[in-house]
Amino acid sequence: MKVRVGREVLAEAVGWVARGLPSRPSVPILAGMAVEAADGMLTVSGFDYESSAQVRLPAEVGDDGRVLVSGRLLAGICRAMPRDTVDLSSEGARVTVSSGASRFALQTLPLEEYPALPELPAAGGVVSGEVFARAVTQVVTAAGRDDTLPVLTGVRVEIRGPVITLLATDRYRLAVRSFSWEPSDPEIEADALVPAKVLAGLAKTMAGHEVTLALGSTRTGDGLIGFEGAGRRATSRLIDAEFPKVRKLVPAPGAITRTATLPTAALIEAVKRVSLVTERTSPVRFAFADGTATLSAGSGDEAEATEPIEAALTGDPLVIGFNTGYLLDALAALGTPFAHFSFTEPTKPVNVVGLGSAEEIPDGNSAYIVVPLRMTS
Repeated sequence: MKVRVGREVLAEAVGWVARGLPSRPSVPILAGMAVEAADGMLTVSGFDYESSAQVRLPAEVGDDGRVLVSGRLLAGICRAMPRDTVDLSSEGARVTVSSGASRFALQTLPLEEYPALPELPAAGGVVSGEVFARAVTQVVTAAGRDDTLPVLTGVRVEIRGPVITLLATDRYRLAVRSFSWEPSDPEIEADALVPAKVLAGLAKTMAGHEVTLALGSTRTGDGLIGFEGAGRRATSRLIDAEFPKVRKLVPAPGAITRTATLPTAALIEAVKRVSLVTERTSPVRFAFADGTATLSAGSGDEAEATEPIEAALTGDPLVIGFNTGYLLDALAALGTPFAHFSFTEPTKPVNVVGLGSAEEIPDGNSAYIVVPLRMTS
């Protein structure tokens, strides 16, 4: 193999594939990354039996070839290269990676022991990469991170004809987002539970490109989902578990007794300042009244903080408390100038959605439910 490729595109492609490689693989060979040069293209790919990632990019190919090397090591080397181009060449059991005066020699791994990447299921339809990335970004922050509860580390994908809905929860918050796509079959109905980390990785790289979604069988233990776009493809096995029935946490319009609309950026900064005096499990308190939300935290025994912020309130005054981290995650996921809070009771879940203006009415396509904290007197 002999190939030359741009350093920036190579480093980004290799880094994206490397992020999906296991840090402690059950089989050492799964730490490898396959690198193949042929027909004016360089292809890098990784697979750990659960998920796969592959990127194809244009390159100056002198000699065709395919090798397997340590994926994370190759990613680190490519990021550190000093020049605009990188040369890769193989001879025997070694691969040379060079750029300018920098030169690295890597030992290859046994390619014959490396598993074949799974084939993509049949294409189910296409969606705008921008729409897909925005929806995923808004939802994945609510997914759990405890691997002992795998069902909560996934994002439920519900496909109902031309609409896809994503849901995620870690028991303390819930994110829901619906968006339109163009299915091959307008009557398609399917459900899948996809690892949140897979979707998060895709969202960062697919924006700006059309994404093809492919969903295989959803029978127990046999589910596979695939994504393709911008010269990248990824697959993931579905999580074989029953997602909790969480839609009932979204307040019905008739149950909402109060709403408040606040400028998102100013609110985020105020929460960050006030929370400097909170303990880890203590809430940031919100007192909504007379066109103002007064944030407060701490106690007179040690340190305390207060800060008012303008708020458009409908309904009676309200005092409520939030976990700082969960609230900031919700606000950061909005990506809109204004944050709209819908309340039922001070102890019941609160729906936080983004608005483009203070006068806009929520469209019902998204929800970010945050469970308030109980406050002591």
